[in-house]
Amino acid sequence: MDLKLKDVAELLNVSETTVRRWVSDGKIPYYRLNQQYRFSRSEVENWVLSCKQGKEDFSPFDQEEEGEVGKERLGTHQFGLYRAIHKGGVYTNIPGKTKEEVIRNAMKEIAGALKLDAEVITELLLDREQLMPTALSNGVGVPHTRDFLLQESFDVVAVAFPEHPIEYGALDGEPVHTLFFLFACDDKRHLHLLAKLAHLSSKPENLAYLRSSPSKAQLMDYIKNWETSVVKMKGSREPSLV
Repeated sequence: MDLKLKDVAELLNVSETTVRRWVSDGKIPYYRLNQQYRFSRSEVENWVLSCKQGKEDFSPFDQEEEGEVGKERLGTHQFGLYRAIHKGGVYTNIPGKTKEEVIRNAMKEIAGALKLDAEVITELLLDREQLMPTALSNGVGVPHTRDFLLQESFDVVAVAFPEHPIEYGALDGEPVHTLFFLFACDDKRHLHLLAKLAHLSSKPENLAYLRSSPSKAQLMDYIKNWETSVVKMKGSREPSLV
């Protein structure tokens, strides 16, 4: 229970009023301590993963906002996903007929660049999958470990496109065509990036683009434009990059 209401609002890029409404409606897991709301990072993570994105389902990433999203909430995060993909890279045509095979084969290419042992990281990723599949809706998966492994001050998202869509255990039953391997530095940055990926995968035009298996340069341009558009849609002043 390490997150306050303002933390959840910041990380999910919504207003505090919206989070209070989710609490009131019983849509988000929470606790009440000393008359204040508290949230568990792991429970909010599972909630983000389990929220369906269809038009008839509740989605936390397509809500009406009450007023302007302030610069202080978006400034340092605006291009967080762009930077993380720049560090992590894009890998195409990953072979494998099962989730386990694709994750294992992807790590053979990705782990070395992160200075991690491919076998060890694979087992940690699969261990997390056994707890709960890390699939978002609409064919996107976000494999990650329960612990933070990078001894760096930056986050990494490595994007992998399997040769063929794979069964992943997603709640909507959709095969996964895109994997975002998420390696964040701490709880808050992990949750922020997970929420961004869930938001990204909630839009049909973004999903259509991901299915085309773009190159790193193409995907980074797309993500940068998308992150900029999210800020503009929220009515925020464009913050400086830091």
